[in-house]
Amino acid sequence: MEIVLHNLNIERAVLSSIFFEPSSFDDISAVLTHNDFFLAAHQAIFRAMNTLAANKAPIDEEFMRKQLAIDKRLDDEVLLDIFATNPLSNTSAYAAEIKELANKRGLVELTTEIKKVIFDEQLGAIESLDRVQQRLFDMGTKASSNQFREAEEIVRSTLARIEANKARGNKLVIGLDTGFHELNKKTSGFNDGDMIVIAARPSMGKTAFALNLAANVLNNTNNGVAIFSLEMPAEDLMLRMLSSKTSVPMQRIKLGDMSDDEWSRVAGAADFYSKSKLFVEDGGMLTIPRLRSELRRLKMQNEEIKLAIIDYLQLMTGTNNKERHQEISDISRGLKMLARELKIPIIALSQLNRGLESRDDKEPKLADIRESGSIEQDADIVMFVHREDVYTAKEEKEKKKKAEKEGKTYQSDFKEKAEENAEIIIAKNRNGETGKVKLIFQKAFTRFIDTERADRGVVTHQYHDTVVNVIEMPKI
Repeated sequence: MEIVLHNLNIERAVLSSIFFEPSSFDDISAVLTHNDFFLAAHQAIFRAMNTLAANKAPIDEEFMRKQLAIDKRLDDEVLLDIFATNPLSNTSAYAAEIKELANKRGLVELTTEIKKVIFDEQLGAIESLDRVQQRLFDMGTKASSNQFREAEEIVRSTLARIEANKARGNKLVIGLDTGFHELNKKTSGFNDGDMIVIAARPSMGKTAFALNLAANVLNNTNNGVAIFSLEMPAEDLMLRMLSSKTSVPMQRIKLGDMSDDEWSRVAGAADFYSKSKLFVEDGGMLTIPRLRSELRRLKMQNEEIKLAIIDYLQLMTGTNNKERHQEISDISRGLKMLARELKIPIIALSQLNRGLESRDDKEPKLADIRESGSIEQDADIVMFVHREDVYTAKEEKEKKKKAEKEGKTYQSDFKEKAEENAEIIIAKNRNGETGKVKLIFQKAFTRFIDTERADRGVVTHQYHDTVVNVIEMPKI
């Protein structure tokens, strides 16, 4: 039995209703476009209605005939059939039916397009999949009809959110707990639908900071985290997370050069993470359609996913061979839309322009974000990871190198430390404070900690010639 994916009677009735009540066109055109009609003549009539409405002309038989004549699409027989059709009392329901049938026809067309893409020898499998996913994404975006929400419903929803936050009894965090006290104070945690950008120059620790955030979220066993790593394999990320969790230097874990106590701690942390809802995709190639497809599927299968991290944004690729700044704009907007759709915060790591290193003041600014315009606009929160000691160490090495080249001796007062002062600079916060959060970066463990934690109850261990403060971690 052949399934018919159009209904000409409904199309005629909807068009007839508009002629009978022209004021209904605005509501119907918010749901339908001319391409949603099956019959080409109906498409032409709806397009002509659009033109008449835009020109503030009456939508009636006389003006319609004139416009169709201008468009060279006048068909008397079709028009007469429409005028002979009784108008509808519930036009919106029938308009929705036309939209439903149009979407199904679009899916049928997509199956044909898939066959063409599959047999296109110039396209690889991944690129073919990306094209299909992009087409589905476009269809899904067009299929959804945005409608105004009435004030009463908005107020009710807002008050319900306030009541829920009050019931939690937490005066500091209403979103996802970052695990950093001062950061929580300024952001109230990361909220559902937030796009958060963490930017820094290389070697500042942006990946380490993002992994620390992920680990803090996973400390609540009801939470899950998805990480898309475009730069590092999953095993390298896990080495960092194990070191941060156990206070065993990453280099010692990597070499297996550990005491029995350290082996025990690493084994405990490994068991903790193996049972956690941590998912890492380290394929190295990522587009917005692919990210959307994989993250949506993962979220459907694992409702515990509360955070997604992309490392890093500039390594993502576009899908339509646009100029790079336009690709970044599409990627940035896609991340924001995805965060809102899945109702989770999405963290995107970002590189900063090299130009800031030539300035005397090396504190990052929003304009330093590579291809910054759209990223800065779409992000709800923009944070910079800044460690002044990184620049000082680099400058001292350059001075020493220059002195040696000139046959001179250079004695520096600067000494690299196992623990360095770090700042998380909140340059943009759509729903909260901006400012600086002071942290300590423990290099051996690739771990950021609150300054107050570094000042209280620490046990000092010595590894080789490096003295570090080891924080007593929660029991695993």
